[in-house]
Amino acid sequence: MPKVTHFEISANEPEKVIPFYEKIFGWKTTKLEGPVEYWAVQTGPDTEPGIDGGFFRPNEWFSGTVNTIEVTDLDEYLDKVRHHGGEVVTEKMTIPGVGYLAYCKDVEGTLFGLTERDPGAGGWRKSESTP
Repeated sequence: MPKVTHFEISANEPEKVIPFYEKIFGWKTTKLEGPVEYWAVQTGPDTEPGIDGGFFRPNEWFSGTVNTIEVTDLDEYLDKVRHHGGEVVTEKMTIPGVGYLAYCKDVEGTLFGLTERDPGAGGWRKSESTP
């Protein structure tokens, strides 16, 4: 059964918001390289329960908090989202060394992410296979 494995928090001024969370919760934040400004967040040791996340600047299709669900086959789950009345908001994207990611909306318009783990995933690109 797929589980929520990641969260994202949008921030107009990440440089201001990130220290807030770091000071209160002790989170460790790292700015990642890539085509989108993104800060990865480690919320605690991997040996303890919980999930890690990230910060991003709001964009034209979302601001707020997003939960990401890990699945075994991203293309299969994107088809399921469409079949059951949801919307695929972004194309399947490659995240180097991590895997693949896409964002969707449920039948009420709530945004969520889907990810497929593949440590062998190559450079930043959008897949041509997913509309």
